[in-house]
Amino acid sequence: MSPASANPVHFSGPLLQNDPAGVYREMRREHGSVVPVLLDGGVPAWLVLGYRELHQITGDPVLFSRDSELWNQWDVIPDDWPLLPMIGRKQPSILYTVGERHRERAGMLAHALEAVDPFALRHSTERFADELIDGICPQGFADIIGEFAMLLPVRVLARLYGFSDEEGPALVTALNDMIDGRERALAGQTHLFTSMTGLVAARRKEPAEDVASRMLADTAGFTDEEIVQDLMVMMAAGHQPTADWIGNSLHLMLTDKRFAASLFGGRNSVAEAMNEVLWEDTPSQNVAGRWASRDTLLGGRRIRAGDLVLLGLQGANSDPQVRPDGSALTGGNSAHFSFGHGEHRCPFPAQEIAEVIARTGIEVVLDRLPDIDLTVPAASLARRPSPWLRGLSELPVTFTPTPAHGGSHP
Repeated sequence: MSPASANPVHFSGPLLQNDPAGVYREMRREHGSVVPVLLDGGVPAWLVLGYRELHQITGDPVLFSRDSELWNQWDVIPDDWPLLPMIGRKQPSILYTVGERHRERAGMLAHALEAVDPFALRHSTERFADELIDGICPQGFADIIGEFAMLLPVRVLARLYGFSDEEGPALVTALNDMIDGRERALAGQTHLFTSMTGLVAARRKEPAEDVASRMLADTAGFTDEEIVQDLMVMMAAGHQPTADWIGNSLHLMLTDKRFAASLFGGRNSVAEAMNEVLWEDTPSQNVAGRWASRDTLLGGRRIRAGDLVLLGLQGANSDPQVRPDGSALTGGNSAHFSFGHGEHRCPFPAQEIAEVIARTGIEVVLDRLPDIDLTVPAASLARRPSPWLRGLSELPVTFTPTPAHGGSHP
């Protein structure tokens, strides 16, 4: 049975915009742990919602390969397909590299990121966060998504990678356009590629103390094009999910009484809320993907060679087979899929960087705006229409106006 002939679900942003948990439950009831779906343009794929099935896929990179050349649908994919930035063909990035070469590239990226000083990272994040709060604290109201969360990670990451601070805003726009997978997706990808190409060329001539320079200095023989592609992957994977991690965590603290202490100096509750989000409202909801290298069975479904398999990270996190009491707090349990699993998981140094940026940003908000509160009913808050990343369109808040710090960080 192919996805196209199995009563497939039309997999789009509006489907998951309001109540993804309910949608995943309904999918699971009707189809089981492996769901036939149709992507933009009627392109068939499989969405995996089962925790055990997802563990099987991500743990077997030979049977479920990251090599997109295996896809059996390329003949019907148009050049302007809006999901091409996310499901690329012949892209020389780490996302689509397999085997020993992938392990070498993963090692190169980990080495470049491990050299980031966590104390300097926290200081840089605090400085940028304070600058952003300075811009809103005198007025007593703000959209904490558009005026803070969506601006902070990319400013920090741009500095780490080697960009000037002035290049940050345009990178934010390009990244958001690309990740949302709509009409401006290809334009966003083009801007990001051009920016990364310029950075790599500049650092090839004049190395500095930054991630791009360390990647270029690696001795495994990667081309400049490969470095550009990997920087693009790192920027996209590092910015938007971290911005949504900040926004979703603040949303949880502002709307769930279990985390009310977070708003009044309970810093342990910040970490707990952030971990709860990774289980219940993870920024990376679904990931494309893996391609079956041969015919196989998965969750009772017959998967054909070349079929695209989408990783349903949020669906697996809420799988009732492993979380029968979905209402219970997860505490310190970190066995979620929010950073992936297996060879192609998010590198551990990258996870640490994202956590430092997100937690520091949240703590600055709570320190600077201690009486922050929602200005609208929680039920009226809207999510961006993306089936891939889950984040709020806006989070309007009010607080007591205070003077700007005016550059208190050296």
